[in-house]
Amino acid sequence: MSTANQGASRPPTRAWRGSLALAACMLLATSAAHAVRPAGQPGVDWGDPKGQECVDCHMTENPGLYWEWNHSQHGQNGVTCLDCHQAAETDVDAWRHEGTFVSIIVTPKDCSNCHTKEFEEMDGSHHAKGGQILGSLDNLLGEVVGGPAAVNAGCKQCHGGTLEFVDKGRDKGRPLPGSWPNTGIGRINPDGSLGSCTACHGRHRFSKAQARTPDTCGKCHVGPDHPQIEVYNESKHGIIYRAKVDEMNLESDKWVAGVDYSAAPTCATCHMSASPSEPSTHNVGERISWTLRPPISTKLNLVKLEDGNEFDVPEGQPVPAVGDQAKGSTVIEVLTWKDRRSNMEGVCYSCHELSVIEGHYKQFDDVVELYNEKFARPIAAVMGKLKEGGYITPAPFDDKIEWTWWEIWHHEGRRARHGAAMMGPDYTWWHGIYEVAQHTYFKWIPELKDVVSKKDGNDAVAVALLEAHFKPIEGHDWFFNGMSKDQIDKVRKGFEARYGKGSLK
Repeated sequence: MSTANQGASRPPTRAWRGSLALAACMLLATSAAHAVRPAGQPGVDWGDPKGQECVDCHMTENPGLYWEWNHSQHGQNGVTCLDCHQAAETDVDAWRHEGTFVSIIVTPKDCSNCHTKEFEEMDGSHHAKGGQILGSLDNLLGEVVGGPAAVNAGCKQCHGGTLEFVDKGRDKGRPLPGSWPNTGIGRINPDGSLGSCTACHGRHRFSKAQARTPDTCGKCHVGPDHPQIEVYNESKHGIIYRAKVDEMNLESDKWVAGVDYSAAPTCATCHMSASPSEPSTHNVGERISWTLRPPISTKLNLVKLEDGNEFDVPEGQPVPAVGDQAKGSTVIEVLTWKDRRSNMEGVCYSCHELSVIEGHYKQFDDVVELYNEKFARPIAAVMGKLKEGGYITPAPFDDKIEWTWWEIWHHEGRRARHGAAMMGPDYTWWHGIYEVAQHTYFKWIPELKDVVSKKDGNDAVAVALLEAHFKPIEGHDWFFNGMSKDQIDKVRKGFEARYGKGSLK
């Protein structure tokens, strides 16, 4: 249970289930209270009548922009251009346009004037920090091995980058083309805020339905190192979603899993949206108990601070308590990895029985542990020994074996872990553990022997490292001693039953 909130959700139990029906009825009865509209009073907090001049002009100058805005809830509620774009003359992004200072950039802080809760949940989250990638190996590859242009048009379009502006002359305050357009989820804005609401709610419709569809997340969560959209598409959830998308009620103001829709979950359902037991949140990390990104996965406790920031503490490390000082602020809430998993289980329970939820997490945990213990930990240990012994340099990516290890954990290992997390069997095995194993045994180990032989003239140290770090692990026994007769005979019987006697040579 959260140490700051005694009402935090618990794993589904039989005693807990009884309240769900009542909660669902209450949610249905109070749907009007969940209507999405700006906070405050029209004409006071929003609805600046001066903005009508902007509307009238852009209706002819940029008709597509106008129609998107007019069909949005902003347009239908009278939120005008100036409510979002007006700027102070002293702002670095203030551009004098038709006698008024405006900013082309609308930041999360601007949106917070009406959407305070959403801003506070997003601010400090993993998404908001997405643009802080300068110290990552991914960014090093992009900047040095690829080139800055690739990073600008590639990496930063998902992660976000620092926006820059013309600092003098007629165009003072307009964004520089090199840094704009950019709607990266962790964009670094001139007002100090992080992120871009339009990463998920595209300008100028700001659609709820768009943010709830898997394709929106798939713009960035795609590809060899984080194929969440591919995994989702092959999962039963993704298959049913596409078959029953007309039943998903995606435009609804209130969108509670199991109440307003039941066909299938989307990414938003599991990571952000409401269920009968969970409120909605714009903090996508609150329901994630494992980190599947690094070479070795760990379970993570989440620490939230009074200044709006938060940080993770890996399982087994000391966790500060509520009221403690940490990272220059005061701890206001702690979610253990079990709390975070409980939050996700609460969403699952909207549509699944307890046995399904427990069974899924058992299968997921087993795959992560298999990857960690059989492959990641021993390889990481050997790579450390190679650096200590001078067999490879301290610099990354200047030895072939480092590239191989990078792809084992950063591509194939991530695919396996995400496949298991999201019930994508092909990514768990063929694009995951199969490739981890193939490249460990038939690329990484030969390269290990090669780098040792180049320095020593023989591979004795490599053999010793394998004996120390691989041989004690039961799963590698087949590699050292060959498959047992029982293992081969078991496969032979099945093969011959299908293809005939003598078919397995």
